Amino acid sequence: MTLEVAKGRQRDPEPTPLRRNRAYVLLWTGAGASMLGSRMSAIAYSLVVLWATDSATSTAMVAFAALLPFLVTQLPAGVLVDRLDRRRVMIGCDIGRVALIGVALTTVALGHVWVPLLMVIAFCEGSLTEMYSIAERAAVFTVVPDEQLGVAVGANEARSEAAGLIGQPIGTFLFSALRWLPFAATIVSHVISLCTLLLIRQPLQGPRPDGPRPSPVQDVKEGFEFVRSQTYLKRALGLIAASNLLFQVLALGLLVIVKDQGGGPDTIGWILLASGIGGMLGALSSNLFLRWVGVRWIFMGVNVFWTVLMTGIVFFQQPLALGIIFSLLLFGAGVANVAGIVYTMKVAPEDMQGRIGSIVSLMASGANALGALAAGAVLDALGVRTTMIIVGAAMFVIAILAILAFGGRKAAAAEAALGDLNE
Repeated sequence: MTLEVAKGRQRDPEPTPLRRNRAYVLLWTGAGASMLGSRMSAIAYSLVVLWATDSATSTAMVAFAALLPFLVTQLPAGVLVDRLDRRRVMIGCDIGRVALIGVALTTVALGHVWVPLLMVIAFCEGSLTEMYSIAERAAVFTVVPDEQLGVAVGANEARSEAAGLIGQPIGTFLFSALRWLPFAATIVSHVISLCTLLLIRQPLQGPRPDGPRPSPVQDVKEGFEFVRSQTYLKRALGLIAASNLLFQVLALGLLVIVKDQGGGPDTIGWILLASGIGGMLGALSSNLFLRWVGVRWIFMGVNVFWTVLMTGIVFFQQPLALGIIFSLLLFGAGVANVAGIVYTMKVAPEDMQGRIGSIVSLMASGANALGALAAGAVLDALGVRTTMIIVGAAMFVIAILAILAFGGRKAAAAEAALGDLNE
């Protein structure tokens, strides 16, 4: 396991507090507004289609289109982020998303729910959102000193969870009032993001090497070679990819469970609110877990934790129980996400942040779209209870693999080399 920290980063003996770092605050605020809008539109797509068609399969098709960028957009987005001005990339993404959501708003407001059109809009919006996220994450590496990176990433993940905490419930509540309102609110959020980016004057990338750059294919190859050299990172990504597939089934299963029991979008909103609180608390407490137990125990423990919780859905499907279970699931996800992101950002060179981030995200979440598509077919064919039994059993296998991957002496020795990652 290669554990060299990225070169070219110098420690500031007295770094400026993050709250006084103008570029970071603007970046954090704008990205938060952008994520808020993305969460509202994401839940709105599913609600619009499910309530209009009463079909889990049709709903899964739109979810598939929204998640497909994780599979097909990641690599080209990572290359572009490393080659182009990151600030301009993010501005372009905001402008494009405003235009796309405007089309969705108009269509829904006119009372036309065309699944193919919503699939196209969801895919294009998701592609721009993924590129924006890769650029924003790489930009943080540039505007924040090395010793503050862990705190900054934790704050960013907490912001992401807070966006889900607020965005998805707000999206459901707005949908309950008027079906086009979530899309209108999404447009406002992206305009706010655009305004904050226009106020940033500091470069969001370091100096690039002189001379001609290698081809994009060579750029991608270099990124894969780096990731391939990280033994335990590869193991973690495999486990995360498998568990992410199960989370796609759970996400759609939640909508189906609530609807079958006579609940409405407001019930889903309250459950998502509880989930968001759990995820936010997990992200905020991640640095404590890094200090207390370390990375490998986080990876092992969170998979065992998820096994217990996912199995519990088989027996407890009341709204209150679902709120508790999903909040605890997202708490574990918040802890694990920060640990993985901090590690990845610290070992990757600055000029490879976009590529490495996109490759890691591709390997961890690229199959999510297929998971969402399969989730609809499985739920329609087998029903909720049988599907949840399969999910619990699959998570048990993943937990066993996590213990085998990170429980040995070699893994312990590799963790000892992480050094200041836990700071």
